[in-house]
Amino acid sequence: QVQLEESGGGLVQAGDSLRLSCAATGRAFTTRVMGWFRQAPGKERNLIAAITWSQGNTFYTDSMKDRASISRDNAKKMVYLEMTSLKSEDTAVYYCAARTSAVFGIHNAAPATYDYWGQGTQVTVSS
Repeated sequence: QVQLEESGGGLVQAGDSLRLSCAATGRAFTTRVMGWFRQAPGKERNLIAAITWSQGNTFYTDSMKDRASISRDNAKKMVYLEMTSLKSEDTAVYYCAARTSAVFGIHNAAPATYDYWGQGTQVTVSS
């Protein structure tokens, strides 16, 4: 099993920046791709970005339009999401997810392709 724990969420002002962290433990060495998703109330869970452990290849959706940056520390099995110029519409629960398949491409955005999920961290942006 793989455990994922997000941290770094909270209440921020519009225009602020925030860095989320995700710690992967347990059998984290079995995972190949990590992703950051978010879900606002009443909406679907959507991918923001994904990254491979090995090469650090990244994949972004248009959800945050160049305001998000994903990175990883392979040795520590940590994944980060840097977000800038936050807006009220960025308010959501942010989830870290892990996939054991090494396939990296269009399927990155599909939540069903991820095997493990964290509990999520709330990000609230006040305007």
